[in-house]
Amino acid sequence: MSTPPTPPPGCPAHVSDTNGTRRLYGPEADGDPKGLYEKLRAEHGPVAPVLVHGDLPAWLVLGYRENLEVARTPSRFARDSRVWRDMAEGKVPADHPLGPMVSWWPVVNFTDGEVHERLSSAVMDALQGFDRRGIRRYITRFAHQLVDEFSEKGHADLVADFAAQLPTLVMTQLIGAPEEAGPLLVRAAQDMVNATETALESDRYVTSVLQQLLETKTATPGRDITSWLLAHESRLSPEEVLAHVRVILIAAVQTTANLIANTLEMVLTDGRFRADLSGGHMTLPDALEQVLWDQPPINTVLGRWATGDTVLGGQEIKAGDMLLLGLAAANVDPDASIRPDAAPVHGNRAHLAFSAGPHECPGQDIGRAIADTGIEVLLARLPDLEPSVAPGELQRSGTLMFQQLTGLPVSFTPRPRREAAAPAVPAAMPPVVVPAAMPPVAVQTQAAPDAAPVSAGTPRRRSWWKRLLRRS
Repeated sequence: MSTPPTPPPGCPAHVSDTNGTRRLYGPEADGDPKGLYEKLRAEHGPVAPVLVHGDLPAWLVLGYRENLEVARTPSRFARDSRVWRDMAEGKVPADHPLGPMVSWWPVVNFTDGEVHERLSSAVMDALQGFDRRGIRRYITRFAHQLVDEFSEKGHADLVADFAAQLPTLVMTQLIGAPEEAGPLLVRAAQDMVNATETALESDRYVTSVLQQLLETKTATPGRDITSWLLAHESRLSPEEVLAHVRVILIAAVQTTANLIANTLEMVLTDGRFRADLSGGHMTLPDALEQVLWDQPPINTVLGRWATGDTVLGGQEIKAGDMLLLGLAAANVDPDASIRPDAAPVHGNRAHLAFSAGPHECPGQDIGRAIADTGIEVLLARLPDLEPSVAPGELQRSGTLMFQQLTGLPVSFTPRPRREAAAPAVPAAMPPVVVPAAMPPVAVQTQAAPDAAPVSAGTPRRRSWWKRLLRRS
């Protein structure tokens, strides 16, 4: 049974970089996280000692079975960050980069036991309040609007122009915010999760929008997540409702955007998928599932904290230690029998892209729907999409939690915008003050027909997407 290396005097457990403990931040982790995971697996097995920002010690769980063990046993591995020994001992400064993601507050993703059950039931019921057709209408409408912004140009960046915007535009409607708030919420939410210099300003903007939304829905309930949380039998306080609407909105931003971008990248650039899709053997849902295995939208989930001394994957875990769920590493665990020989995984949802256990992502079906329907609209409107750069030229930017595609430039035959309809009447809500650092994203408001017209004189390239859009 291996133990972390002994640090020099005065250092917390397994912190010393001179003892070979690898950092989960910096050039190696950000540039090639999958390569780093495999080095750690080779050196330490399914659970590896690592350092997070500030050289704070943690354990990265790499094994599939070990990830399930941690995720499914909150009695041993709590979601409550107040258990974290380093934070209790004052070793985590107030401005620590991981602060927003590990600082405890009474929301569903930081609680366990009866409190978690109460909050989780409210969140699950609110998320399930929409029928599939209703959600699909929202997604279709906004996807068409985004495509209209670049369809006449013959070129676009599918990350910035499509994947990064669609999830928040849809979620804005699902939480009941007025439509005109969507574009700015897109920018603000992205700014927050990317921890930019204006993140605090964006944070204040999101909070002000949601506070006004809460006041509006308290007075005039509607058919939306905010109203359903307010009315739920779990009797959430206004503060709890605000916190959970915020969690739902922010959680959808980067994860679903990454899922859309990663799926588009794989289908556009990977020869295996291009061949399968053109031959009609793989549907779009199949492609999404393959991406959830190979390039999940979240690499690492922060965090769990050991409630007592225990053993995991051959490592001695001490009470108060922090653990990180390595979802991307678990999906390719060579010791797991879930995916023999890395074969295609059509219909296999045993991956950990959405984690597992009591804290498995409650909004995963909505995320899948946004990605699936949004990409379907995009490919129907622009069936001859082609990458503008070689696959090797595409780049990713890395953080501890995410590896996001920075751009996906494409070209296609220019096509006309759809005929615009009169804009919808927005919900009544007081205007919010827009931070100067956040210029709005222009998104047109118009109706969304089921099919996009193409003028008779528009030349068509041969489409290899045709079979993809035929659902089996």
